[in-house]
Amino acid sequence: MSKRFVVTGGPGGGKTTLLDALAARGHRVAPEAARRIIKTRLAAGLSPRPDASAFAREILDSDIEQYRAATAHHGVTFFDRGVLDALYMLDLASAITEDEAAGLVQRFPYHNPVFLLPPWQEIYGTDSERDQTFEESVEVFEGMKRWYERWGYQTVEVPRVGIEERVAFIMATAGLE
Repeated sequence: MSKRFVVTGGPGGGKTTLLDALAARGHRVAPEAARRIIKTRLAAGLSPRPDASAFAREILDSDIEQYRAATAHHGVTFFDRGVLDALYMLDLASAITEDEAAGLVQRFPYHNPVFLLPPWQEIYGTDSERDQTFEESVEVFEGMKRWYERWGYQTVEVPRVGIEERVAFIMATAGLE
């Protein structure tokens, strides 16, 4: 049986580090689409992001592709963001209808809980793919929490502790120990 868990939150909360640690322990991880898309655009000499709705659609397409690939895998996959994250971006851009979002949420379900990494000032940093301010990270975190809960997901905040404790928390909370 396939199990799909989402790790999400605002930028700079430690998602990639946490997912790298899960992967190092042999768990399947689906990387975040936005970083890959931004890197590809920058390498091509383009702006980091196209307009908000086009960027969100490109992320959505990539997230659906990763979801489908994970469905063929028997076992657990941890997603660095999920289809619902892209739907949230589309909703913010007024680029998706309620019915379209509901249909996609139903077609691409994840397991509960959804793991939210809270903004963490001490580890927050910007780079060529992450140009949001810490305040914007807080807004994204709060928006993601509301968005996932709106669609019936249980959200669990991952504590701001060391990486080993975060991994142990996720494993125990997901019932994978």
